[in-house]
Amino acid sequence: MARSGAARTRHMKARWQVVSGAIGKGICMNKAITDGINFMPPAFQLGLNVWSSGDGTPGSDTYDGAPNAAFVPADADFGGCLELQKTASVQKLRYMGQTPLQPGCYLQIKVRIKAISGNLPSVRVAGWAGAAGGAHVGGVTEQGPSTTLTSYGDVVEVTGIVGSGNRGGVDMVWGASALYGHFGLDLEGSNGGIVRIDDIEITDITGAFLRDMLSQVDVRDYGAVGDGVTDDSAAFEAADSAAGGRRVFVPGGTYFLGQTVSLASEIDFEGTVTMPVDKMLLLTKNFDLPTYIAAFGDEETAFRKAFQALLNGSDHESLDMGGRNVSVTAPIDMQAAVPNRTSFSTRRVIRNGQLVAVAGPAWDTDTFISQATYDPNDARKLNNVTNIANIPVGSLVTGAGVGREIYVRSKNVGAGEITLNAPLYDAAGTQVFTFRSFKYMLDFSGFSSLSKFNMQNIEFQCNTHCSAIRLAPYGATFALYDCFISRPKDRGITSIGGGCQGMLIDGCQFLSSEEALNVPDRSSIGFNTNANDVKLRHCRATRFRHFAVMAGQNHMILGNHFFQGDAVDNGPRTAGIVLIGTYSSATFAENYVDNCSLEWTNEQDPNPDFNGGFSFSALSITDNIFLSGEVAPWFSYIVIKPHGVGHFINGMTVTGNKFRSINGYIDRAERVDTSFSGLNFDRTRDLIYQGNTYHGVSTRSANPLRLEVDQTSASDNWLINTDATLPFGAETRGVDAVVPQGPLRESGGAVAYLAPYAQVQQGTNQDQLRLRWSEPVSGTVFVTVRADK
Repeated sequence: MARSGAARTRHMKARWQVVSGAIGKGICMNKAITDGINFMPPAFQLGLNVWSSGDGTPGSDTYDGAPNAAFVPADADFGGCLELQKTASVQKLRYMGQTPLQPGCYLQIKVRIKAISGNLPSVRVAGWAGAAGGAHVGGVTEQGPSTTLTSYGDVVEVTGIVGSGNRGGVDMVWGASALYGHFGLDLEGSNGGIVRIDDIEITDITGAFLRDMLSQVDVRDYGAVGDGVTDDSAAFEAADSAAGGRRVFVPGGTYFLGQTVSLASEIDFEGTVTMPVDKMLLLTKNFDLPTYIAAFGDEETAFRKAFQALLNGSDHESLDMGGRNVSVTAPIDMQAAVPNRTSFSTRRVIRNGQLVAVAGPAWDTDTFISQATYDPNDARKLNNVTNIANIPVGSLVTGAGVGREIYVRSKNVGAGEITLNAPLYDAAGTQVFTFRSFKYMLDFSGFSSLSKFNMQNIEFQCNTHCSAIRLAPYGATFALYDCFISRPKDRGITSIGGGCQGMLIDGCQFLSSEEALNVPDRSSIGFNTNANDVKLRHCRATRFRHFAVMAGQNHMILGNHFFQGDAVDNGPRTAGIVLIGTYSSATFAENYVDNCSLEWTNEQDPNPDFNGGFSFSALSITDNIFLSGEVAPWFSYIVIKPHGVGHFINGMTVTGNKFRSINGYIDRAERVDTSFSGLNFDRTRDLIYQGNTYHGVSTRSANPLRLEVDQTSASDNWLINTDATLPFGAETRGVDAVVPQGPLRESGGAVAYLAPYAQVQQGTNQDQLRLRWSEPVSGTVFVTVRADK
């Protein structure tokens, strides 16, 4: 139907009214209305001086006065129209005005055309992409699909869609750098044909491409390609800048981000991204692991990149795993995930998720056997280490004279020197050592220092394949709250240096992978420490060889339950907690110690003989439950194990504890392990051992020790045996009181009113005492004896 200029104007007005109503209903958005942009080129009747036969750029030839072009005022189909004869191989028609093209905006160019006479050409919508400063945008498609005219007088409608994003249905994808275009058409084919062209229409059809223009911005609208090769970093950040509170949408595809990208908007991923290891994706509004998994499509990669962002973003202090289960196929080197950080000391938290080890050779322990020399005067060094280059930092060291939980803290390959986390007790000289590098799910040892790092409500499901956490060599207040460390192959948490300073472990469960093994066959350890001030509170541990090996001082071990028994009758038991160091200054209170012991040792002393200092001192053991069953009678709940002669107790409190053995008695609740040496009881000081209860324990130790002594025949020399009931079988070093119970009588039966003097440290073991009277007497007295002064 023919449309005059006036009719065309009425048509466009009606069209804008329809679009305006659609906007009110949230259907689409049109820049002509929202921003006042005029996309429509002028009608041909207004003059051909703005219509170019070239690209439409300034200075190009126009059709004004051209011999092959004329305005036809009254066409039966078009009203006013342009009649054009094809005289060039590609006959161009371009509007010379700059039609703006904004990111996120999609324009449809519509051409209505009919052949009049001569050769029948092909026609296509075309344009010229312009950038800032009038530059041409190269490398983009500037033509739409071609249509061949097949008859005369039939009106054919040809369209082409142009926009910034690579959307389905977009014919000309110009990216974010194109700011405007000169639009029109191309005629191709044989020359000589004459066509008539209706006024060209350019309309905004953005609403056809966006799911919800009011809430979402598509990265493709800002030039993202999503081919996995093109760097889409700038497009992501441009979309974020334009979002203005809306969500950024990443459609299907693989988007390579070659630079660090920081997004302040909420974001949805259908496609995935890839990035170099050292580049970061900082999602400040969607900072949680599920979003990173959606972004990277791989759980392990997502966890690494989210951790990288955690240590580099200032808008968040914690990473919420969203309850996700992350399958881990190999050790995660946490420092390698953040290559721009070698240390970190600002509080950060990972919470609420599960890490699950998947079987594979990546978890295999690496073992190295090397010769080295140890000098006790350089107590933390191994020198002249063969094969040192292959020995990993963090390896466990074993050998003659090497205590428990000795690790490679650092190494100097050029000097052939290894620095240890702690001294060796009896390894002077040259020998062969074994180095075993366990594999950890999360390995922080690549950081030189890591402080104030917390993990909350995380389950480390090691599945017997690996260990859980290896700490950095230095750092303070690493914390685990309400975490599960389940079935570690070798270790739960390993400290290879001072990264455990002030460590907090609260409300956690350590579940052994060796529950089915008998006690002597177990080798796994819940955790170890080297530094001071560790708080271990309200945790539960099952059937490790040791729950904790704790060097350092000033620890607080409160309210834990750990058990390490088996089904072997009269079987041995190992220590649940091993305290290493003579001056302990530790508190051990309100714990439930089940079928294991508390061991106190100095096995990290390079010169173990006592030659000064406090010796075994400052340990409080209070209000604990100690329980055992079917154990060997020599088993004890509290064991002191000296390395080197001359050591003594110099401040120890054992009060309010409940000692109970079921299905068989044990000899005593406490003892000295004399495998290397005994204690010097002659120097015992400040030992308080009282208020404890005993069931199924043959010897009820106490200090001060109250004895009832019956002397049936008159004597002036009463020898009193303590029956080894002083703690640890200690010596009698003092008498606080001697109180007769009833009359003392002379040999003739007369009542004697006498006071004795006491002689302590009597007998072969010096655990007896004598009461010396001025004359022979008999009777009953209560004697309060002390093992200390």
